[in-house]
Amino acid sequence: MKIIAALILGVSAVISASMISSGLTDLRTGDRYVTVKGVAEREVNADLALWPIRFVATGASLSEAQEKARNSRNAIMAFLKLQAIGDNSVELQRLDVTDTRANPYQDNNNEQKFIVSQTLMVRSNDIQKIRQAAQGVSELVDSGVVLSSDYGPSGPTYLFNGLNDIKPAMIAEATASAREAASQFAEDAKTELGDLRRANQGVFQILARDQAPGVSEQQHPVKTVRVVSTVEYYLR
Repeated sequence: MKIIAALILGVSAVISASMISSGLTDLRTGDRYVTVKGVAEREVNADLALWPIRFVATGASLSEAQEKARNSRNAIMAFLKLQAIGDNSVELQRLDVTDTRANPYQDNNNEQKFIVSQTLMVRSNDIQKIRQAAQGVSELVDSGVVLSSDYGPSGPTYLFNGLNDIKPAMIAEATASAREAASQFAEDAKTELGDLRRANQGVFQILARDQAPGVSEQQHPVKTVRVVSTVEYYLR
């Protein structure tokens, strides 16, 4: 019996040692990995332009202010027509009428009693046409139209809506870039690249192609789409 017990204890010790050794090997292998980043960038063109044109007209009476506002609106529509922008691309939006006499802090001796302001929203997929029109907006000022930017940007906003179409290819490109970096690291470290341990796709960013302080991406019709993927690979 003592001999059998001794054999059982011996076998158990061997098995335990084997399991501990195996566990330590897995631990050392599991701890050996490299974290790399892969970058993919694409230059894209905006596919939608939104141009809010807000104008203001004043008058001693409401009818006078309305008449001036009507003239300004007609001048803007005529200007857009000369730029080959049709009426179907223009939508009348926010209209505000202010009676300055209702303000107790307003000087009632001011001749301009009423203020009429309105926004015309130009929406077009023809980016070049909108850019050219925006560059000639000074013609409206010369014709007597009083423009305002109190409720929005002073020029067109350029948007890119085709992100979903390029996402798969860009993710594949970023992943390939990350694997190339990991392979180079493994080669430099005199080891071999193992299986994928973990991956993070990263966030897609839409940036202005020509970045400068204080310049918004939406002001630029040409943009850079960027994604940075973080990938971890085991090292053998």
